[in-house]
Amino acid sequence: MHVDAKLLRLTAPGRPRLVLAVALGVGAGLATVAAAYELSGIVARVFLDGATLAAVMPLVVRLAAAIVLRAALTWAGEATAALFAIGVKTGLRNRLAAHLVRLGPVAATGERTGELSTILVDGIEALDTYLRRYLPQLALAALIPLMVAALVLARDLLSGIVLLATAPAIPILMILIGKAAESKSRRQWQALARMGAHFLDVLQGLTALKILGRSREQAKVIQRITDRFRQATMGVLRVAFLSALALEMMATISTAVVAVEVGLRLLYGHLAFREAFFVLLLAPEFYLPLRLLGSRFHAGLAGVNAAARILDILETPVPVRTRGDRSAEVGAKPVIRFEDVAFAYPGRGRPADTPAPFAVQGIGFELEPGCTVAVVGPTGAGKSTIAHLLLRFADPTAGRITADGVTFEELSPERWRERIAWVPQRPYLFAGTVADNVRLARPGASDAEVEAAVRAAQAGQLIHELPSGLQTQIGERGVRLSGGQAQRLALARAFLKDAPILVLDEATSHLDPELEARLREATERLVEGRSALVIAHRLATVRRADTILVLEQGRIADRGSHDQLAARSGPYRRLLAASGVAA
Repeated sequence: MHVDAKLLRLTAPGRPRLVLAVALGVGAGLATVAAAYELSGIVARVFLDGATLAAVMPLVVRLAAAIVLRAALTWAGEATAALFAIGVKTGLRNRLAAHLVRLGPVAATGERTGELSTILVDGIEALDTYLRRYLPQLALAALIPLMVAALVLARDLLSGIVLLATAPAIPILMILIGKAAESKSRRQWQALARMGAHFLDVLQGLTALKILGRSREQAKVIQRITDRFRQATMGVLRVAFLSALALEMMATISTAVVAVEVGLRLLYGHLAFREAFFVLLLAPEFYLPLRLLGSRFHAGLAGVNAAARILDILETPVPVRTRGDRSAEVGAKPVIRFEDVAFAYPGRGRPADTPAPFAVQGIGFELEPGCTVAVVGPTGAGKSTIAHLLLRFADPTAGRITADGVTFEELSPERWRERIAWVPQRPYLFAGTVADNVRLARPGASDAEVEAAVRAAQAGQLIHELPSGLQTQIGERGVRLSGGQAQRLALARAFLKDAPILVLDEATSHLDPELEARLREATERLVEGRSALVIAHRLATVRRADTILVLEQGRIADRGSHDQLAARSGPYRRLLAASGVAA
């Protein structure tokens, strides 16, 4: 028997429905007792006393009413339990999705997309049997046998004692077998999550696998993973069937013991026929809830193991802290300051008991309205980390960031991001139309505003080249567009949002020289009067920046304008020489 306290806390909003389902189940149990009592009375009066149909008709009516009531209560109980499970699953799925969004890209970096998709869909759906059948049955397995035993004790003391003496054997056997089933079910769920994650990786990387000639090998890998999942599933089924056999055998033997002692006492005249028949009718009903609990325990194990991973994700701390909301105190074009900022990605590169190395450390600069700050440096120097901190995907490990003197922790992340337009180096395009993807920046924008933003991003010709213009379906990840076209749509989002702060991660890195020159001119118009943080991978794009920060190993090694940095020997001069750009 398995009851996860953490998982039970997640069911709190739907707890009244669970209680109602159990109450209806108990009502169905009482109706069963009433039916057994009326049936025993009918049989005793007809076969022993020779009563006519008319004489027992009131008993027959009450028997039929008890049977109908039991059916109605059973249906109502199952329907209520189903509504309870649906409500909990819906709430849990919404909560998990919202928490993943709050975790953001920094915290989700170490997760596999396929596994998360499996958890959100199959993992939560696997909880259905646990919530809908196992939890109500757990309560019924405790209540109904005690209720039946109390009634039997009142009619026949010895039979009641036999029932109470044999009952513990079933849950003990279930616990012993359940330990083996739980470990096998855990392996089955891990194999399913691994299979989903790997299959998604293969689909997303199918082009590379084809070009490199490794697609057949990956098909064999998927076959091996599916074989492991099949073997794990068969192992779970073997234990489940063994458990069902053992529980049925134990319940049958226990019922037979009751039948033998009742039959012997009836034979020697120590027990009345009606009481004996009543006890025999109730004996199977006494063991039935325990047998059902065993079968539903095995059916719900997959949900229990999925819940462990779900709870693990829900307990992952959000990397962004918020103390109140002073967003109203920040001006439309705030002065942003990084003050001795350091940041370490959680869990990266070190064992869990040692602190992670800092990705950036001692970062301090000011981003004023109308100014452009460019960040340059070798790969891994911490350029993207600074952008993530400005976007509030994470909070500094040390130091602080302020906007008009208000610390980021006192700002709502959502309201802060409303002030920022972001153009990543590798923009993500969703399956949908061109207009849908651009309108993500401002959902309420009209078609005319979307088209104006696309033209401002020098993508006007793109509209005419596509078969349906702005309404052209571009496929998942923008598969029908070139890299340059995707980059222009990302720029169009920034134009449409028209935010006071811009974060540009080498926004023209995928464009040909002629288009890059036109886009640079358009971007300069967009940047004018706004704060801009430019993550530069090519030094030719940062010449007009007001301040250039040169990063080395997570620290600012030098700073100044292009002319100032190019005039003195230092890391920027070395970067210029390495990139072949004239000073």
